[in-house]
Amino acid sequence: MGAYRLAMEFVVQVLLLGLGVTGASAASSVVVLEPPVARRLILVVLGDSTLDVGNNNYLAGTNVPRANMPYYGVDVPGFPTGRWSNGYNAADFLAKYLAGLVSSPPAYLSLAPTSGLPLLVTAALTTGVSYASGGAGILDSTNAGNVIPLSKQVHYFNATRSQMIAAVGSGAVADLLAKSAVFLVGIGGNDLSAFVNAEQALNRSAAQQQADADAFLASLVSNYSAAITDLYSMGARKFAIINVGLAGCLPVARLADPTGACAGDRNELAASFNDGLRSLLGDLASRLPGFAYSLADSLGLMAATFADPPAYGFTDVATACCGGGRLRAETGCTPNATLCADHDRLYFWDNIHPCQRAAFLRAQTFYDGPAQYTMPINFKQLASMS
Repeated sequence: MGAYRLAMEFVVQVLLLGLGVTGASAASSVVVLEPPVARRLILVVLGDSTLDVGNNNYLAGTNVPRANMPYYGVDVPGFPTGRWSNGYNAADFLAKYLAGLVSSPPAYLSLAPTSGLPLLVTAALTTGVSYASGGAGILDSTNAGNVIPLSKQVHYFNATRSQMIAAVGSGAVADLLAKSAVFLVGIGGNDLSAFVNAEQALNRSAAQQQADADAFLASLVSNYSAAITDLYSMGARKFAIINVGLAGCLPVARLADPTGACAGDRNELAASFNDGLRSLLGDLASRLPGFAYSLADSLGLMAATFADPPAYGFTDVATACCGGGRLRAETGCTPNATLCADHDRLYFWDNIHPCQRAAFLRAQTFYDGPAQYTMPINFKQLASMS
């Protein structure tokens, strides 16, 4: 409660200064807003394009992947927002469920360049901030120079934390992060894609390919571990982790098969990474006091959905809604793309990313859906932990 009061005092001071109220008049005008009956949470988001809400729009460079053109955002809010979707993504829905927000916390780079720090610190103390970046990987080498890799996202959070401490003090920030912050992390698919694409260009024996895959997966788990333990050392305690989905069933991956079947090697690699991630989180929980997590099974949920699409409200789980060519996956979702008739019935919006309705299904399931899709607890139970 003390951290929340200090945070709200800071926020109200910022608002008053913005209105031109300064000095003693500002001090006498501060009204401390009590939290609602439900405990107030903030959400810190790290990951890739499945969670990105616009950070890449602020990166320089012609090769930066951006969702800043039609037909992204065509349904909500009616224009591009930087989300790789026709509307909201999973971060938006999870922000509503976990923290009672209207949508995802704001993108870090939309706040950091502003003159002064009030916008960034206010968001960090009241809603949280999103550091997710489309195309980002666990490894710095994945799409290097064009995205914000996981290590740099952690660095940006640490910089934000320093500004929070400067505003309300280290004790209040430590209390806020430990008790009222959920760290949502979803990343890894881009690393897997980059690895498979690189391996396919090499003439390797089966034994060499397996050795390469083993070394690659070990490096992913090691770097993931470093990121999580760094966040823990900064005060994070509650982690909502989303594993990698069926990477071989993305429309762009299906193009490799004449019949449009899923790429089994990519799915096997994703499953192996997920096994390593599950073991890692269990190990961290056994070693780090106060460490709590919920691991969401994106791969399992996709497998169930794709096995019986109508049961989940979908008519097509192979073809992109927005794109061009075979499976509408040979070209991206651009202003010249072809759109499907019903944006809610095709699982994929473009050749990689789920549509808004699929993102809602994921968020709803991970929050408090069937128990087989989260372990050892669901996101709702994680958020309710004191």
